[in-house]
Amino acid sequence: MDSFIAFLFAVVIAAVVLLIVDRLGMGLSVGGFVNAAVAAIAIAVVASLTVWLLGVLGITIGGGLLGAIVALVIAALVILVASRLIPGFEVGGMGGAIIAVIGIGIVTWLVEWLVDLIT
Repeated sequence: MDSFIAFLFAVVIAAVVLLIVDRLGMGLSVGGFVNAAVAAIAIAVVASLTVWLLGVLGITIGGGLLGAIVALVIAALVILVASRLIPGFEVGGMGGAIIAVIGIGIVTWLVEWLVDLIT
């Protein structure tokens, strides 16, 4: 049950970040919280499938700066793919996708850090 709550929490965080990026006009449009939540779930599903497929092919993402850049580009591509699957979720190019990925990553890291401090 804890993993399901963590998943829901991650979806809500990602949806809020997508809404913030949308409101800031940075190349991403979600159209509302429900669309943002559906987009966050689609992003999670496509990302999971991508990681699984890369694992099946024997491709691993290394650590360090190069690994972070590769992970960032893959996550941005996942957002671009998810935008093709969800009506009302539009990405204005790679720039909007990268901004969304960075935002989701930073906010998720901060929330996890704060939760660790509290517990």
